[in-house]
Amino acid sequence: MRKHLSSLLTLCFLVLVSHTPTNNATGRSLIDGIFLPSQKNEQPYRTGFHFQPPSNWMNDPNGPMLYKGVYHFFYQYNPEGATFGTIVWGHAVSHDLVNWVHLDPAIYPTDEADINSCWSGSATILPGNIPAMLYTGSDSKSRQVQDLAWPKNLSDPFLREWVKHPGNPIITPPAGVKDDCFRDPSTAWVGSDGVWRIVVGGDRDNNGMAFLYQSTDFLNWTRYEQPLAGGAASTGTWECPDFFPVSLNSTNGVDTSSYSGSVKHVMKAGFEGHDWYTIGTYTPDRENFLPQNGISLSGSTLDLRYDYGNFYASKSFFDDSKNRRVLWAWVPEKDSQDDDIEKGWAGLQTFPRALWIDRSGKQLIQWPVEEIESLHENEVKLQNKKLTSGSVVEIQGITASQADFTISFKLEDLKEAEVLDTSSADPQVLCTERGASSKGAFGPFGVLAMASKDLKEQTAIFFRVFQSQSGRYYVLMCSDLSRSTVRSTIDTTSFGGFVDIDPQYNEISLRNLIDHSIIESFGAGGKTCITSRIYPEFVNYEEAHLFAFNNGSQSVKISQMSAWSMKSAEFVVDQTAKSAM
Repeated sequence: MRKHLSSLLTLCFLVLVSHTPTNNATGRSLIDGIFLPSQKNEQPYRTGFHFQPPSNWMNDPNGPMLYKGVYHFFYQYNPEGATFGTIVWGHAVSHDLVNWVHLDPAIYPTDEADINSCWSGSATILPGNIPAMLYTGSDSKSRQVQDLAWPKNLSDPFLREWVKHPGNPIITPPAGVKDDCFRDPSTAWVGSDGVWRIVVGGDRDNNGMAFLYQSTDFLNWTRYEQPLAGGAASTGTWECPDFFPVSLNSTNGVDTSSYSGSVKHVMKAGFEGHDWYTIGTYTPDRENFLPQNGISLSGSTLDLRYDYGNFYASKSFFDDSKNRRVLWAWVPEKDSQDDDIEKGWAGLQTFPRALWIDRSGKQLIQWPVEEIESLHENEVKLQNKKLTSGSVVEIQGITASQADFTISFKLEDLKEAEVLDTSSADPQVLCTERGASSKGAFGPFGVLAMASKDLKEQTAIFFRVFQSQSGRYYVLMCSDLSRSTVRSTIDTTSFGGFVDIDPQYNEISLRNLIDHSIIESFGAGGKTCITSRIYPEFVNYEEAHLFAFNNGSQSVKISQMSAWSMKSAEFVVDQTAKSAM
């Protein structure tokens, strides 16, 4: 079956090359209207090491993959301006997931099956080492259909040009599904039977689900009678579904087609502005996915989320060079559309995260990929520093506006804590009602990032310890944005999530990637993550400060702390793209 499939795909690839025009029909280059990342005074909210194009609108990550030693990153991109519009696939490449080369966009709306936009999708490496992109096209009737594309020249490691299957669309909306509620095909996986599977997000009667499709040749797809997963009523359309295995015995990732008794499977879907996931058991011969502990994707406060902040439309891939699963997500703006137009760009990507299952088997762990350490400089350390009630201690010796900062807190006299009714507790509501200035017993304690010296502006990322009536401790992690800016037009909604850790026996750690207008926060080694967008008024980033603080009535101890200034990553424009201007 696999040998036959490889021959068929090779033949189809030759047909595609001969039938499809190049995608650069618009003649536009990615670097039109470029803003240099180094122009911090003119563009104070641009970042130093988070991915963003030189200008214009960006949203969902698409089709990340490793091909012939080169990492490829695609993304939703509007080459015409800083707001959402007719979307193409932006494209960049890297050798280390840190420094990037911007290429011309890879896939443009050119055909009837995608003429209104080329929306989100995924990469699959087919037999013969042929990358294939499945993506959603908005066709001439504004239907959401699924299309297929291959690279034009497999010998080009940058895969600059892509061609489309002449038979697009290969999948159209099923009966009972609205034309605008069917999108974002996943990476495909193949079973021992040689049959390929994908899921496509959608809904029926506002009930979100992941439709399952099967194919023996990657061209002709048949919908399975039942969705692979579905949520409770009223979630709306599931967007950007992701389905992949995770190893129970290792922090290593596994190939998307892996299946054995030593793996669990993850189903992720985006809805209500968040990325929700559940872990369960997949039985391929019955096409059955059973979430563990009965946890489905319903949007409940008990459900699991990748990230509790500004984080959406995530996409993962298996990096076989380092045996890891790598995750990206779109980080939208929180300022106004007029602000985006004025600054000439909108949208960031999270720094790539490695992803694996916690040893408890109950949740996923996320952690910045190890290559980030290439940007570290000027390390500052601190140990065994007691923070009494009301303490604020400045962390000096690093560039506070562009830093990687890890701190661990030890609660030595933990006895009685604030009582919390956990049956109905919403962490985001708790973080809003009990912010950094609301004194408790143990907490709030944490850090004040991107702060002005007078603390008029600050973003507080902190912990607070509660206790249920039964005596169990609960750790709340918050990102308090209420004082992150003095600009009245900015959305300063706070974020929060509980951390699965017992503070009686474990120190509480916090890592923050601080990069001008974004802070990625990782609690307890990546068990709980919060990404925040911030817009401080000061534009001279030498004025940024970083503090550790304790506003609880009980003392806490900084057991250890390491902080680094971060060099800026290199973002350059491919010479081919430059010559096309």
